[in-house]
Amino acid sequence: MRDFPPISRRGALGLAAAALPSVLAASRPASAAARSAVGGARLALSGVQVDGGAPDLPETNSLSWVVADAGSGEVLAAYNAHRRMPPASTLKMLFADTVLPKFDRAMRHKVTAEDLADIGEGSSLVGIEAGITYTVEQLWLGVFLRSGNDAVHVLCSMNGGVDKTVREMRARALELQANDTHVVSPDGYDTPGQLSSAYDLTLFARAGLRDPDFRDYCRTQVAHFPGERGSTFEIQNTNRLLGRYTGVIGVKNGYTTNAGNTFTGAAKRDGRTLLVTVMHPESGYDEVYKEAAALLDWGFGATGRVTPVGALVPPLSELKSSPRPHGGDGEVSASTAAKGSGWLGPGAGAGLVALVAAFVLAIRRRPRPRIAAGGGRRRAGGGGDTQADPRTGARTAARGTERAGGRRRRSS
Repeated sequence: MRDFPPISRRGALGLAAAALPSVLAASRPASAAARSAVGGARLALSGVQVDGGAPDLPETNSLSWVVADAGSGEVLAAYNAHRRMPPASTLKMLFADTVLPKFDRAMRHKVTAEDLADIGEGSSLVGIEAGITYTVEQLWLGVFLRSGNDAVHVLCSMNGGVDKTVREMRARALELQANDTHVVSPDGYDTPGQLSSAYDLTLFARAGLRDPDFRDYCRTQVAHFPGERGSTFEIQNTNRLLGRYTGVIGVKNGYTTNAGNTFTGAAKRDGRTLLVTVMHPESGYDEVYKEAAALLDWGFGATGRVTPVGALVPPLSELKSSPRPHGGDGEVSASTAAKGSGWLGPGAGAGLVALVAAFVLAIRRRPRPRIAAGGGRRRAGGGGDTQADPRTGARTAARGTERAGGRRRRSS
C-alpha cells in the first residue's frame, strides 16, 4: 500500500522482537491479572510508556491509548495498551476486515425482515428498510458513516448469519494476534464478555487500511442512501476529525453506555501515516477526538526524535516464511519486515515457524466458546454514536440506558 513507507532496520528489529513473545502468549491461557505482551514487554505494563528523550506528551484523561506508525509498525507511545475494555463500534473495523473482501461492492441484495431481526434495542441505525434493494457499497457506507447496526446485520445475513460471522471475526482476531479481543456481537453492541484493547483496535485499523475499499469507505464524509419509493437521503460520517484535522483518512468511532467513547483514527502527512486509538475518556463527549488530535500532533512532531516502545505485530500468516533481504543499504523491505523471518539470524526464523505451527495446532484443538442464543442478553446502548434518524430527524437512543448505581459501568 502506498500509504505505508518501507520500514527502517530499527523498526524491523523491534517488530521481530515483538513477534516472538506474541506467539508464545497466544499459545497459552493468559492470567486474569496479567496483560498481554504482544508487541513488546513494555506494552504489557500499566501507565504511560514513552522514550525518555521524547517530546512531552499532551495531557489526557482516557483509560487507554496508543500512537503508532502504520508503515513501520513502531508504537511511539502508549498508555495501558493492552487494557481490555468494551470497544463499542470501533469493533466494526474487525467486522469489515473479516467480511468486506467477500462481496463485490456492486452486488445487490433485497433486504428481508429476517435480515433485520435481533438488532439490539437503542442501536445506531442508518435507516435500512425491508423490501428495498441495496448495493453492497451502500451497505458498507451505512456501516462506516452512520455506524448502522442494521447494515451490519444485513451483511451478516448475506454472510451466513450472525453466529457464523462472530466465529469468523474471532478467527480473524487470532490471525491478527489481537489476543485481547473477544467478539460476542459483530456490531460492537454492548454485550457481556465483549472486549478489546487500544492495541488490538490499532491492529484492526492497520489491517483494514490495506484494503482499498476499506480506505474508501472510512474516509467518505457524505453519501446518499436509498429510501422508500425510490427516494434518497443524505448520510454524514460521524467521525468528527474527517475534514477537520489535516491529513485524516479514517477510520472509526463508537459510543455505548458500557464502553463510553472509543475512536481509532489515521492521518497522513509528508508520506507518513500515523494511527491513534483512544478509549474511554473519563469526561467530555468530544474528548476522544481532542485527545486523538493531540496525540497525532505529538506523533508527527516526534518524527526522528523518539525511540519506539513496542511494535504492531504482523498477522500470523505473514510470519511463516520470508526470503533474506539483499543489498547493503541497511534498509529492510516492508514485505520482509512484515513476514519476520530470515533477517532474525541463523535458526531464529525456523524456531518462530515452529512456534506458529504449535499455536495453530493448539487453536484447532481448543473448543470454541459457546455463543448464547441471540448473542447473550441484549442491553440498551448499542454500538455507535447517538444520532438523528436520517429521515425524520428524531434522536435515537444509541447512547443506551445501562447504568450501575447511576454511574456509567466500565469493564477492564
